[in-house]
Amino acid sequence: MPEPYSFYQTLNRLRHHTGVVIPVYLPQGAESPDAMLLEETVAAYCMQVADPAVICLSVDGEKHGGEVASRLSAEYGVSLCTVPDNRGKLWGAIHGARTLLNHPDLTYIAVVDQDGDHFANELLNFVRAADHIRAQTGDDGDCGDRGDHGDRVMVLGRRISLHRPMGFLRGELEALANRVLLDALHYHAAVTGVPLRLEYATLLDEAPDFQSGYKLFSRETAEAVFNADARQAGVPDSAYYRHACETVMSIEALENGARLGVVNRSTFNEQPVTHFGKLNQARATADMIIWGCKRLAVPYPFVAQWLANHAPRLLLNTIVPQGKAEVEQVRQLVREAFAAQNTDAAGLQPLFV
Repeated sequence: MPEPYSFYQTLNRLRHHTGVVIPVYLPQGAESPDAMLLEETVAAYCMQVADPAVICLSVDGEKHGGEVASRLSAEYGVSLCTVPDNRGKLWGAIHGARTLLNHPDLTYIAVVDQDGDHFANELLNFVRAADHIRAQTGDDGDCGDRGDHGDRVMVLGRRISLHRPMGFLRGELEALANRVLLDALHYHAAVTGVPLRLEYATLLDEAPDFQSGYKLFSRETAEAVFNADARQAGVPDSAYYRHACETVMSIEALENGARLGVVNRSTFNEQPVTHFGKLNQARATADMIIWGCKRLAVPYPFVAQWLANHAPRLLLNTIVPQGKAEVEQVRQLVREAFAAQNTDAAGLQPLFV
């Protein structure tokens, strides 16, 4: 078997050349069970790497977990990055990744959530998939206008079910966002003349799981995504850093030439705890779509039609009237963000199934 596919080489890459960013947010006065899950996450990832310093706890707002993260840093030897203000997961991911990029030996940087639902023992599969992609594409020096090359890779952790860990509403809305974002990426690819590469994203689903909180970036991709200036595309901070955090990481990686890989990942049947799930889900979903489509310069009529195309297929529509109202609220928020008149064909759907 060729050397790049060696299990032992990949294991060495994980142990000695992979860093992990864990963005930290603990609600004030509600540190347990959140603090316990965070410590379990830290302990699990420390078992995967030779040097715990390549694991970075990046606290999104000093008052939201700074004390707990400081204790864990001292106890486990992990790195610590604390920013004074709370802005959202992306804010934590950016500062944590920048901290780890100071380690010159790191080949990969993973970003995972603190909630205990992103299993450390599965990180090896991410690294192995990334090694495979880089081995097959590393000699490709001319890959289009985006400056693509074989060292730029992003691997998504595909959740086998969106509904079971997150609940029916959030699962349906994330599926809607992912389908629209895939349409937007195809549109942008056609306009720019640079094909969208999905050969390493084994699409068992209609669209990649862009919203998954388990991602692995090659060093070159991490530098391009996390060291760059923010491209908010006119959306407010809450939309960019909090609601569309996974969308931003995914699309910026692809726009900076990363080849997309996908591996299956496990989840609990129900998430132990979720802070994102407590947000207004229609608002969060709309912001995923709004930022992605504005970043990719998609005209509103296309966005409106994609929403019209995908909305009738959601099982959420079978919950009347609540489900239909949630979908319509997403459409309305997107329409308002594009300052478009209400000329959409809302509610149109086939007669038969």
